[in-house]
Amino acid sequence: MNPRSEPLLWLQLVALGAVPLELLGLVLVLAGADPGPLPGLERLLAWAIGALGPAILLWQRPADVCSLLVIQVPIKARSGAQLSLAALQSSLVLKLLMAAGAAALLPLFWWIDQHAALATPLSPLAASPRFVGLLVACPLLAVITWQWQQLIQTIALLSRNPATLPERPPLSLQELVSQRMSLGLPLLLLNPLLTSQPAASVAGTVAIQPEETAEQAEGTDLDQQVG
Repeated sequence: MNPRSEPLLWLQLVALGAVPLELLGLVLVLAGADPGPLPGLERLLAWAIGALGPAILLWQRPADVCSLLVIQVPIKARSGAQLSLAALQSSLVLKLLMAAGAAALLPLFWWIDQHAALATPLSPLAASPRFVGLLVACPLLAVITWQWQQLIQTIALLSRNPATLPERPPLSLQELVSQRMSLGLPLLLLNPLLTSQPAASVAGTVAIQPEETAEQAEGTDLDQQVG
């Protein structure tokens, strides 16, 4: 099994650019209204709903390695390699990194809300109630938490030598449904990437040999006739 041949892992690296844009979206939606009388409590509740809750759910059922949140590989169409990759998602280290990222969102969200007023002229929710801004911020926090887990999973799998990956039996389809969080429409079907030179070139080289043998034999017959 070579994780680098799975195109979905490379597609999930898009989160490196998407997460900063989502953080910018938090700035814009929070800039639509001034904080209420208890801004600390508002931030804590929004973080608990948008980040802590999804983090607890993803701890129990990690984000599916073949799901891009809005689109996924159909469950029944999963290959053996994809089911083996899913079996590697239960690492405790990956779960701890996911939880650390969700925890880090609290001070980051706090800082963003404190400085969001600088972007008030650009906010699409200008003059909206504070509740609306916090309501829109919650799904953004959830998406960031999801993408953070998929990003650390992808980097961990792509950065390791395939020969050093532990041998684990692939998940069954029933285990995949019950142990992994698969979101999105089941419409994604991609062929594995080629990670080595195709054997066709080698076969082509071997195929030339009979022609060379025939030419050599023909040349020998001509020499005999001339002799």
